Amino acid sequence: MTHLSRRPLHDGWTVRAAAGPVPDALAGADVDAVVPGSIHVDLLAEGRIPDPFHGDNESLLAWIGLVDWTYRTTFAWTPDGSDRHDLVFDGVDTVATIRLNGRAVGEVANQHRSYRYDVAAHLQDGDNELEVAFRAPVPYANQASLDLGARPRPYPLPYEAIRKSACSFGWDWGIATYTSGIWKPVHLESWSTARLSRTRVVATPMGDGGRVTVDVDVERTDAAGSNLEVHAIVRGPGLDGETTASAAVVGETGRVEVNLSAVRRWWPVGHGEQPLYTVEVVLHAAGRTLDATTRRVGFRTVHWDTEPDAAGTPYTLVVNDRPIFVKGVNWIPDDALPVRVDRDRYERRLRQAIDANVNLIRVWGGGLYESDDFYDLADELGLLVWQDFLFACAAYPEEEPLRSEIEAEARENVVRLASHASLAQLVGNNENLWGFEDWGWKLSLDGKSWGATYYYELFPAIIAELAPHVPYAPGSPFSPETGWDAASGRQTGPHPNDEKHGSMHLWEQWNRRDWSTYREHTPRFVAEFGWQAPPAWTTLVDSVDDSPLTPESPGMIVHQKAMEGNTKLTNGLLPHFRMPADMETWHWAMQLNQALAVGAALDHFRSWAPHTMGAVVWQLNDCWPVTSWAAIDGAERVKPLFHALKNAFAARVVTVQPRDGRLVAVLGNDTDETWTVPLRTRRVSFGGDVLADGAVDVTVEAWGTLAVTIDTDLTTPTDAAAEALVVDADSARGVWYFAEPRDSTLGDPGLAVATRPVEGGTEVSITAERFARDVSLLADKVHTSAQPADGLLTLLPGETGRIVVHHDAGIALDAAALADPRVLRSANQLVTG
Repeated sequence: MTHLSRRPLHDGWTVRAAAGPVPDALAGADVDAVVPGSIHVDLLAEGRIPDPFHGDNESLLAWIGLVDWTYRTTFAWTPDGSDRHDLVFDGVDTVATIRLNGRAVGEVANQHRSYRYDVAAHLQDGDNELEVAFRAPVPYANQASLDLGARPRPYPLPYEAIRKSACSFGWDWGIATYTSGIWKPVHLESWSTARLSRTRVVATPMGDGGRVTVDVDVERTDAAGSNLEVHAIVRGPGLDGETTASAAVVGETGRVEVNLSAVRRWWPVGHGEQPLYTVEVVLHAAGRTLDATTRRVGFRTVHWDTEPDAAGTPYTLVVNDRPIFVKGVNWIPDDALPVRVDRDRYERRLRQAIDANVNLIRVWGGGLYESDDFYDLADELGLLVWQDFLFACAAYPEEEPLRSEIEAEARENVVRLASHASLAQLVGNNENLWGFEDWGWKLSLDGKSWGATYYYELFPAIIAELAPHVPYAPGSPFSPETGWDAASGRQTGPHPNDEKHGSMHLWEQWNRRDWSTYREHTPRFVAEFGWQAPPAWTTLVDSVDDSPLTPESPGMIVHQKAMEGNTKLTNGLLPHFRMPADMETWHWAMQLNQALAVGAALDHFRSWAPHTMGAVVWQLNDCWPVTSWAAIDGAERVKPLFHALKNAFAARVVTVQPRDGRLVAVLGNDTDETWTVPLRTRRVSFGGDVLADGAVDVTVEAWGTLAVTIDTDLTTPTDAAAEALVVDADSARGVWYFAEPRDSTLGDPGLAVATRPVEGGTEVSITAERFARDVSLLADKVHTSAQPADGLLTLLPGETGRIVVHHDAGIALDAAALADPRVLRSANQLVTG
């Protein structure tokens, strides 16, 4: 009887094109391969292909998705006396035959799950050859679509017919890669008697204490059934050493409960600390350890309040009995070749989210169930996670072989994710309930299945069985009273995207309307909305070689995936600014307009708390260099939108909002202390004159919102084109403009710059001689590593604002270079030219 051993099989791999439109230089060639990895990464490492993210290389490399690729390695093995030897693949992307010593041991067709094969009968003493023969994903998906029947979707290739990341076929922000590869670890597990086949750990707070419940399923090799015990050991903050409990395994299952007299609660960032407890689970037989696994848990309660009220149906996240205003961002795979995203990169991105005052990440349904590192880091940082099941913007067949694959992946990932303190909810899909109602699907489906039984029946049943403590919603957007009548084939209750009920997606502003019309909506919760802009200037010019570079030059169009994207950018800018004449100013104008659009929307939504209790911006990140809705571009550089998020999501804010023909100052206090503050309101001229002034002391309750009506003498301009309303509460500032910038008299603000070195970078002091709107530093133009921590400053005449610019060590940022008008940007420049 031996402890389970796990041997990685990551060495010595090669890959060869087996069939398809292979370039002559690759025909018959073996290429060194990395596992975990993918074919693009391997070909890049060998210099066999150009960078797919550069220029128009996406189209030049489309042949890769039409080729069958075969990976091979050899490993030595000698019998060690174990009862079982399992070949385990944590992830295969996507359709492949797995052979060991020439014999097929498995056929796989799902990127989103793992596979295990008993290969004891196939192993041989000495060298063993392992082969993974991939089928090209594009023709496979096309054939599967024919076999299952075509379904409606927004993009040409049938991603709904294959269990592969939907966005790997391209999206309105993403490159199509159609990559293949062994994208997660592979190993040989040798074991005897029994092993832990599934472990579920739940931490439940109970008063000042808590309980850890461990449920295990075991797989046995002995038909007689040895006496097995499962032990649970809990360690963590405030515990006196370790607390242990054990129980017998009955048949193939066992449950252990560990009661703890005192534990500390886990809180989302901004609401408290994130204490985590380690739970070690050990399987024993006759005093010997057979297998073991570890989880980290946090003690908290979480649910979504959807109890109908006079205004409709709320969608309020409640953690530890505290309603949480959700400051969220949507997450897509952080690299179009996701195997390149390691723990360090996840941590950089999630820490950027924290820096932007975000408290929730929504993992979007067209991407991936991310690696354990992602969720571990979210637990540590206090970032709540909303995880979609992987269904997006399409009707999905419910027939075999997809149905069984979907059930298998759902079961595996529910168990994998359910122990995480950060997991706030699982959601059935992205926009499919809405699509069924409004996008013409009913006609084109003509009675075919579209995924309803997954969202309304299968997923909730799996969660009830395996993770009943995890909240679930059938879709996003979703109205909690919406249901499914299988007999009639209809959804019942409110429309899935009804702003009075549940979660809502708002896309009419970007697609057809000006961003100022966000203020026409008071949803209970906004799960998607956003505005486009190009990436940071350095990212853009590093990825596009056009000469001259223009908004419509060929490379720019390749890196703009949205339907009529540039037209929408133009139409969205012109109500606010005139179209700039040069490329760099166009770039700044579009970046600023993105920030203004989303910032105005966030200020509006937050001002309606607690009626509106969350806004999740589309989107935090990019997967390659592209014009998109992201706040952080594909080269990890922040855009001005990042600063808009940081400002709007700050713990304490004040904004000016229109209400019933009046202007009001709305203060948001997202802290646990009462905020008593003098609220000063001034109507000022752009030249610096104070035209009207008022002050009042106000008190905002902890976690509260307060609206204060502003006197009409303050809100009635003498010259709308030359004045602004400025409201200050401590360091928080809200500004209201009486005219659009294009119709205003904003002039040269006369900015002066001074610098001094600080830890991690350079502090830049910016002093305004005249009124300066939305002052920002495009610091990457001075040095490619330079990243401003703040931006979008509004400075009154004589005021000084400070921005810390982080950059590589040993770099000195020159004040004159930072003062260059191409770098030191403001909205004023878009008015004065």
